[in-house]
Order: sequence, then structure tokens, then C-alpha cells
Amino acid sequence: MATYSEEDYLMLSGIQHFAFCRRQWALAHIENQWNDNYLTIAGQNLHHKTDDPYISETRGEKFIVRAMPVHSREYGLTGVCDVVEFKKDNNGTQVFGKSGKYVPIPIEYKHGKEKTNHSDELQLLGEAVCLEEMLFCHIDYGYLYYGKTRHRKKIEFTLALRQELNQTVLEMHSYWQRKYTPRVKPSQKCKSCSLRDICLPELLNRESVNEYIERRLSE
Repeated sequence: MATYSEEDYLMLSGIQHFAFCRRQWALAHIENQWNDNYLTIAGQNLHHKTDDPYISETRGEKFIVRAMPVHSREYGLTGVCDVVEFKKDNNGTQVFGKSGKYVPIPIEYKHGKEKTNHSDELQLLGEAVCLEEMLFCHIDYGYLYYGKTRHRKKIEFTLALRQELNQTVLEMHSYWQRKYTPRVKPSQKCKSCSLRDICLPELLNRESVNEYIERRLSE
């Protein structure tokens, strides 16, 4: 089975960006363009409360790990899981320093509310496939916690969702290898995009963002 080298690993968090808008992902991850808006700042504040690697909890038949670094050579992904619950299960995997077997369950925290697309689900599954590869196990589901509604939603990792993730990651790697920033048709979602002022959709038919910036700097 083909694997990716570490220099070609892509960020897990980019899966959600890519599913939301391929151009947004390319601007941030290929061209290194980024701006914060009130949505990204609120999301960062929520993650600061959960991403403390020095906080661990044990609750009965499970223990919780926060800010857990993960990666996958098969998918070429790397990142950090907000929270991973290890639930005691005879069908699970052994964990160093723990007696018995456990099944890891990833939990991803999101600032807003549930989306109409699969972007959050795909990022969560991306975390799961990293855990599966690292811990030699199979994970059936995970959870998305939405800060705006204070609701935790169970996400089943179906075959269809796994196929969608595989196709998404292959496309991401294709863009990354070619250093390609796609053109997209402006839509309503552009209004909430933190890169709205960098994307410059009115220039899409004329020049790239880097070309625009270089031209303005030389003027």
C-alpha cells in the first residue's frame, strides 16, 4: 500500500476548510494566506478550553486524553485531536500503562452549530483513521460537540463517509503536489469566510492572489 512521506503530510484541520471551500483551503495551506474573523477567534477560544495536553481524566470504565497528536502515513495527514475518550471494551486495543483493552472515540469541538454539508464529519473521520492506523484498531463512531447549541452529536463512520474522505484527501494531495489554487464561483458562504478580503473573487478571471499582491507591492 502506498504511503506519504512526512514532508507531504497535510493538516487534519484543513479537511474541514477544503470541504467548505477548496479555494479557501488552498489560500491558507498552499499560499499561506490567512486572516482571523470573529468566527475563527471564537473557535480558537473554544479550543483553548479543551486542548490542554496536561489535563487527563479517568471516569469509571473510560479515560480521556486531550490535545492528542495523531498522524496517518496511509492518508498523509497529521494534527491534534481535541479530545479522545478511551472506552473499555474487550474488542478494543491495548493502551500503554492501562490494563484491559480500550476503543478510542474522537471528539471534535466546533464553535458554531451543525452544518448542512459533511465538512465536520469528514474532519472527525480523518482523526479516526489516524487513530486506527496508530493503535491498530477499528473505530465505528465519534462525536461532534457544537458550542453554539451545546449539543454533542454522534457520527457513525459509514462506508460512504469513508469513501468520501478518501476522495477528498486524494484531491487535497493532488492540489498540494501541484501547488494549485483552484478558482471557485462566489456564493453566500463567502460572506462568513475569514479570507474574504484576500480571496478577491473579482480578480479570479485575471490573476492569482500572489500575482495581485506582487503587482500592488511593485506599484
